[in-house]
Amino acid sequence: MRRERLIDLPKVIDRRGNLSFIEADSHVPFSISRVYWIYDVPGGQTRGSHAFKSQHEVIIALSGSFDVLLDDGKEQRTYSLNRSYKGLYIPNMMWRSLTNFSTNSLCLVIASEAYNEEDYIRNYKIFQKLSLSDAMYNTFPPSKCIEEDSASQYNTVFDCTLLEFPIIKNRAGNITPVHSNQNIPFAIERIFYIYDIPSGVKRGMHAHKYCHEVLIATSGSFEVELDDGTNKRTVLLNNPMIGLYIPPGVWATEKEYSSGAICLALASEKYKSEDYINTYSDFKKYRQNGY
Repeated sequence: MRRERLIDLPKVIDRRGNLSFIEADSHVPFSISRVYWIYDVPGGQTRGSHAFKSQHEVIIALSGSFDVLLDDGKEQRTYSLNRSYKGLYIPNMMWRSLTNFSTNSLCLVIASEAYNEEDYIRNYKIFQKLSLSDAMYNTFPPSKCIEEDSASQYNTVFDCTLLEFPIIKNRAGNITPVHSNQNIPFAIERIFYIYDIPSGVKRGMHAHKYCHEVLIATSGSFEVELDDGTNKRTVLLNNPMIGLYIPPGVWATEKEYSSGAICLALASEKYKSEDYINTYSDFKKYRQNGY
């Protein structure tokens, strides 16, 4: 039987705001099929109160704090999450509830499975019976991969598109889910987020050769300036239901962060230094020559 555990996530300290990241099959012990965030939770509400037959999760408090109550059918345990660089891994067949949300708290959940109502166990008595069976403790699903884009230098700012994600409204708080290869055009291999961002700074200022990204303002707002070497375009992100898709080969700069803004990024590649184009002069050469 697997047991939950706290995960120390990387924290890259920067005067322009701190950054933490998670990579599939590394910081989380599974491939990433779904990501969702819970927000606008009123005080006194409880979320969850269910278990999964197959799904594994990692839960992170992107802002604020909340408690996670876990029950394996025999014992109950409570974890308080209040740091953006701490994640709680929860295996399948673990009853969980989220409670004691602070004001303006933001919960990020990284899941091993796409949404499937048949995977949910919503009756505690049924959960207790199933928890006694070792057959319910499954192996992790296989990792996914996507083909690299060999012609990324031909993408333009007009290939960058705004994506509208679903919102599941509830009096106990709203949820916005994103599924790999479904409502974004790639499988999620890496997630990173920028927080504690001071006023007046700029982030990004680079392009990728292979990596596709979606940027979301899960809290607050910021602008993204896009540049393909010929055309420029600026997009305002200020809604946790809206993501900006940026294909490889486009220079992006994030700026004009509001107070308390959090930038969440979903990426198609694990971190590789050789994927980054970090100077604008090199970017111009890449756009012209493709190397």
